Amino acid sequence: MIEAFRHSLAVIAFVGLLQLAAIARILLRPHRDPASRIAWMVVVGTLPMAGLLAYLMLGEVNIGRRRAQRLHRVLKSMPPFPCRPAGDAASVAAAIAGRYRHLFDLGRSVSGFEPVAGNRAQVMHDSNAMIDSLVADIDAARDHVHVLFYIWLPDRNGLKVVEALKRAAGRGVTCRVMADDLGSRPIIKSEHWHAMRVAGVRVAAGLPMGHLLMRPFHGRIDLRNHRKIVVIDDCITYCGSQNCADPEFLVKAKFAPWVDTVMRFEGPVARQNQFLFASDWMTDVDEDLNDMLRKPLPVPMAGGVIAQVVGTGPTIRFSAMPEMFESLMFAARRELVVTTPYYVPDDSLQNALCTSAYRGVDTSIVFPARNDSWIVGAASRSYYADLLAAGVKIYEYEGGLLHTKSLTVDGEVTLIGSANLDRRSFDLNYENNILLQDAALTAVMRARQQDYITRSRPVTREMVAAWPMWRRLWNNLIATLGPVL
Repeated sequence: MIEAFRHSLAVIAFVGLLQLAAIARILLRPHRDPASRIAWMVVVGTLPMAGLLAYLMLGEVNIGRRRAQRLHRVLKSMPPFPCRPAGDAASVAAAIAGRYRHLFDLGRSVSGFEPVAGNRAQVMHDSNAMIDSLVADIDAARDHVHVLFYIWLPDRNGLKVVEALKRAAGRGVTCRVMADDLGSRPIIKSEHWHAMRVAGVRVAAGLPMGHLLMRPFHGRIDLRNHRKIVVIDDCITYCGSQNCADPEFLVKAKFAPWVDTVMRFEGPVARQNQFLFASDWMTDVDEDLNDMLRKPLPVPMAGGVIAQVVGTGPTIRFSAMPEMFESLMFAARRELVVTTPYYVPDDSLQNALCTSAYRGVDTSIVFPARNDSWIVGAASRSYYADLLAAGVKIYEYEGGLLHTKSLTVDGEVTLIGSANLDRRSFDLNYENNILLQDAALTAVMRARQQDYITRSRPVTREMVAAWPMWRRLWNNLIATLGPVL
C-alpha cells in the first residue's frame, strides 16, 4: 500500500515537472502572442497528459531542423531578387498610385519580389472553366509545366489534368508535379500518380508525413503546403483558391459545390510564382532549377496589370500574411470587400476590419452559410457582433461552400490567392497570393464578389442578438481556443 502510494506520488511529481517544463517552453517560445501562451498554459495545466501530448503534436510551428536547414540552403543558392525586366523599375514605380506604394513595399519585404508591369490577366468563369483553360495551356506547352496543389483528387477534373500532363511529357515537355502529402493523399496513393511517373512526369509529395508516431520529432504534422501554383513555359501562371478537383468535391460532397475564383496571368509575374515553386521543389527533390531562374525575362508588353507575388509560410517572417491583410484594410478610403471561407482572426486583424468601417469605409465581408469546419464556423460567428457594431456588412453565401479568398480596395487593388483570414494561414500553411493594381481587372473581381453578395443572406445585428445563449456560449468557447487551434 505504501509502495503504491509512493509510486503514485512519483508519477504525479514527474508529470508535474513535465508540465512545468512545457509551461516554461510556452513562455520562452518566440513569436507567440499572449493569448496563445495563456491558452496553451491552460490546456497543459488542466489536462496533464492530454495537454502535454497536444502541445508536443500541435504546440509549436516547427517544420523540423533538417528541413529548415535544407530550405535555407535552397533559398541561399537561388538567384538574387528582384526578378523584373531591365529598366522596368522606374516605369512601374510611376504607374503605382502613391497611396498604394506601401502595399507593394510590404509585399517585397515578405518574398523579395518587386511589382512588375506588362501582365495580362483574366478571371476564370468558374472551376470547370479554369480546369479546361489549364488543360489547354498544358496541351500548348513547349518547354515545361510546373504544378503544385494542396488538394488534388482523382475525380473528373483531377484526371483531366493528369492526362494532359501525361500527354505533355510524352511529347518531350518537362513536367514537374508536386502535391501536399496530406491534402492530396487520395491521388498520391492512387494508380494515377504512378501512371504519371511512368509517363515521364516528375512527381513529388510536398511536406511528406512520414511515420505518424515519429512525425512530431521531425516537425509539426499539420504544417501543410496550401499553395496552388501553376507555371507554364515561364510566361503563364494561375493564382487563386481552387484545388485540382471537381466543384462537387466528393470528399466533402454535402457542402458542395465548392465556389472558387482563379486568375490566369501572362507576363513577368509568372517568374515570381516560378521562384516559389522552385523553392518548394528543391527543398523536397534533389534537383537544381536555378539555371531556369537565371534566364532573362522577355520584354513585357507596354502597360498591363501591375502584379506582385506574395508567398508566406512558417519559415517566412512571422505575421507576414496578417500584415498584408491589415495594410490593405487600412489603405481603403471608399470601399473594402473581403471573401473568405475561414475567419479566425487575431486581435489586430479584427480591429483593422472594424476600424475600416468606423472610418466610414463601405466594408463588406462574405462567408459561406455552411462551413465544412464546424469549429471554424462557430469561431467565425463569435466575431459577428463586434463587426456589425462597427458597421461591417456581413453576408453568408448560400450557393455552396464559398471558398474564394479575395480582397478588393476602392475598385483599384485586388489580393487573390490561397490564404484565408485565419490563424492557420497566418502561422502554419505555406500560401501564395498575388497583389495587383488595375482598375479594369479589379472591376471584374469586384463584380464576382457582388455576385456572391447577391446570392447571400445579410446578417443583421438583430439576428445575432436573437441567438440563444447556448449558441453564443459555444461560439465564444470555440473562439477562445483559436490560439490553440
